[in-house]
Amino acid sequence: MKKSPLAAVKERFESKEKLVMAVQALSSSDLWVDRLGAKGLNRVSNAKLLSLYDKLKDAQEKFKSRSSLVDGVLTLMKRSQDTGLRSALTAYPLPRLLDLHGSLTRKAKRAAKAKA
Repeated sequence: MKKSPLAAVKERFESKEKLVMAVQALSSSDLWVDRLGAKGLNRVSNAKLLSLYDKLKDAQEKFKSRSSLVDGVLTLMKRSQDTGLRSALTAYPLPRLLDLHGSLTRKAKRAAKAKA
């Protein structure tokens, strides 16, 4: 049986405040585009905070910075010289960039498998 978001927060971080602090620690300017309103992360649901924490952790381990993630997406699209697309992708939120990179990676693997 899947745990509730509250149970997962308590198990992994002890409290929502500690989870918010962990997300803020990971959300450096290298990865994160700050689009929060005046209320901040304290008003975000536990499930979204857990998801955001996992995505930030994953992006930090794999890419180290937002620009390398954008470069990876452009390479997979075979459009690494396209400056207009690069500027558009830099405005995307991190979860959307990670999803785009994942789908392009799967597409490239399927194409390579079909060639073989």
